[in-house]
Amino acid sequence: MTMSIRCALLGTACLLCLMGCSMQDQGSRPISVAHAAKRPAVPSAKPAPPVSEPVEEAPEPILTLDEIDEPVVPVETERFEPVGAVEVATDVQTEVPHQVRTREADAFLQQYAATYRFRLGTPRNLTMLPDASGVLFLRSGSRDFVNDLYLFDCATGEEQLLLTAEDLLGGMNENLSAEELARRERQRVTARGIATFAMSEDGARVLVPLSGDLYLYEMETREFRRLESTSGYPIDPRFSKDGRHVSCVRNGDLYVTDLTTGGERRLTWDATDHITNGLAEFVAQEEMDRDEGYWWSPDSRRLLYQRTDTSAVEMMYIMDPKNPERAPKGWPYPRPGRTNATVELFILDLESGGAIPVQWDREGYPYLARVVWPDAGLLTILVQNRHQTEQKLLVVDPYSGGTRTLLSERDNAWLNIDAQMPVWSEDGRFFFWTTERNNGWQLEMRDRSGALLSELTPRRWGYRRFIAFHEEDNEVWWVGSPDPTEAQIYVSTTVEADPRRPPQRITRTPGLHGATFASDNETYVHTVTTLSGSSDRIVRHRDGTIYGTIQSAAEEPPMPVNLELTTVGDGPTWHCAIVRPNDFDPIRKYPVLVSVYGGPHAQVVQASRQRYVLQQWFADHGFVVVCIDGRGTPNRGRLWERAIKGDFIGLPLDDQATALKLLAGRYPELDAGRVGIYGWSFGGYFSAMAVMRRPDVFHAGVAGAPVCDWLDYDTHYTERYLGLPDENPSGYRDGNVLTWAADLTQPLLIIHGTADDNVFFTHSLRMSDELTRHGIEHEFLPLAGMTHMVSDPDMTVTLYERMRDFFVGRLRNAGENP
Repeated sequence: MTMSIRCALLGTACLLCLMGCSMQDQGSRPISVAHAAKRPAVPSAKPAPPVSEPVEEAPEPILTLDEIDEPVVPVETERFEPVGAVEVATDVQTEVPHQVRTREADAFLQQYAATYRFRLGTPRNLTMLPDASGVLFLRSGSRDFVNDLYLFDCATGEEQLLLTAEDLLGGMNENLSAEELARRERQRVTARGIATFAMSEDGARVLVPLSGDLYLYEMETREFRRLESTSGYPIDPRFSKDGRHVSCVRNGDLYVTDLTTGGERRLTWDATDHITNGLAEFVAQEEMDRDEGYWWSPDSRRLLYQRTDTSAVEMMYIMDPKNPERAPKGWPYPRPGRTNATVELFILDLESGGAIPVQWDREGYPYLARVVWPDAGLLTILVQNRHQTEQKLLVVDPYSGGTRTLLSERDNAWLNIDAQMPVWSEDGRFFFWTTERNNGWQLEMRDRSGALLSELTPRRWGYRRFIAFHEEDNEVWWVGSPDPTEAQIYVSTTVEADPRRPPQRITRTPGLHGATFASDNETYVHTVTTLSGSSDRIVRHRDGTIYGTIQSAAEEPPMPVNLELTTVGDGPTWHCAIVRPNDFDPIRKYPVLVSVYGGPHAQVVQASRQRYVLQQWFADHGFVVVCIDGRGTPNRGRLWERAIKGDFIGLPLDDQATALKLLAGRYPELDAGRVGIYGWSFGGYFSAMAVMRRPDVFHAGVAGAPVCDWLDYDTHYTERYLGLPDENPSGYRDGNVLTWAADLTQPLLIIHGTADDNVFFTHSLRMSDELTRHGIEHEFLPLAGMTHMVSDPDMTVTLYERMRDFFVGRLRNAGENP
């Protein structure tokens, strides 16, 4: 649930919007692409902000409220098919593909569903060209998921439409395999059409996977051709470092195509139903933020690849109750205390075809968390023990497969993984590393022996993410903030200086900032979403020059967000967000809705007004909506986050209750006698536990896709926080909803998709069964065919109306001032 929760309550990615279908063979002849205006007009450019006050959108690695607070709602005409590939048309649609509802429905919810939470039309996958002449990016229309490939020209400040799915498919439908659908689910990718692309290191070519084929686009000629293959659906295609080959995984084996001759070669031969080569295993994709399963050498002569054996992993099955004639679909799914996939690494020589194993203590350190094969520097892998309390950064000899320890770390609670690290300098003399050993994330510089050279960020400055290293100026750009609700850009120096001199803050506007640099480390796209509500992607130079703004086609919400960020308490102090009705009456008492996540690796309180649009809709129906980040959430230091070790719910639930009481004491409009709570995934689990364990505080709850029993979630996430089941039986027992189900006295609505492969439907089914056995009244809304993310617009409108009506009946109409 780092990623899983990050996906769940998160409501980010959805399988349904990805479904596609077979296409006609177009052959491999080059096709020239010339575009007229094919897409809905993009809003006129906003004036560029002053250099000292940049404005843009949040960096992707920083979780947002929208990603944690609700089920995903993509626009889709097809229902989820749990088995096999699914077809979907790629024609561009500027309107909802069908009438959202036949009866009169809430206009906001219609727009919310049709625009995928107002995100469709937002530029994605921003990639600077190596020569800094432009920015490649993907963008859809405001009400469709079909992405096209665009180029922003830094010289003119204008954008060009380079390539569309319609160009590539020639009007045929898109086809996505079951494996690709599952991979996109892990990556939280919701797009169709050109969902992703890869650029060669020289920027001359772009590789586009679409509908089971790979297309090569030439930037100079603006022509594309299809790469011939009959070997199966390509997964994770990319260029070799020299740009002369394209690699991918087909049917569990690695393949490589020579772009000069067009010939394809199979590199591995032992794939079976349980063995794959070149693919990351489930927990790596879901929990470690590692999607890669193979890596090119700098000279493009070798490949390091992962071999995964799941034969000993327990199988979990999902059937489609609505279509009982269909066979159940199975996945190898490792539950706590049980067997994980076996992961090995091999270094394959492309010329000889021979492969040598990488040797490390796989029994002691079975988790492969990170692999880096830099152009300069050392081939390194990061491995962890099963308890995730120890990790080693190992140097791999690419000729023998032998390893040695570069550095090691231990934490009595657990070690978080920074998926960016290590980052090697261009000359390979040193590398950057992040650590929490001083009770807060810090960025370090270490030499080739692993020895510490310097600490580049102060412990209390809230380091979040590495951006770039400017070698000529000895400057490191990074994202962080002492205020956990914000993410600002800072610059630190790598040379010796006055240790009392703090890093230089580059951005000032309150909000969430990030940056993506070109390889020259001079030109970058600055993204930000602000507390005032703006969201931009501005192309800049380090000297302050502004080249222009990459435009968004996303629709704007129909109402303003009446947001206040505040803190309560003093030891500990909790950050809170309060959303009041737009017609707020200060002399009135309002029932309260707590919008909760409450778990690791996710925040619900952030300085971004646009993250609270759905909360505003709830508020405008006569509530005050409150969000609180308690202990266990990130960006408050090691001790704050690790306070939940061994117990997922006790302390976080006390934090929510205490902070809510303090808020009610400060703000008289909050009616502490009428409090509801709702959330999705971990937030759904939290909501169920809140009404069961603290009925004195929480008087009604909606539990969306909740975990019920942590013995039924995955190993890497659950064991990180609770340990192995036989070592912490009380933690698993006390954290189990079934333990407390008999105590439920408050109204509870349970919602869950029957096809959920993240938090399986059995969680809610078992909770409802336990409540029924105790004769306890509750409401249960099963969503037929839905995954962890609700994907049907009709269902979306109904779902939120059901939640609103539930709280109106249980809370709003129960007070003196309905």
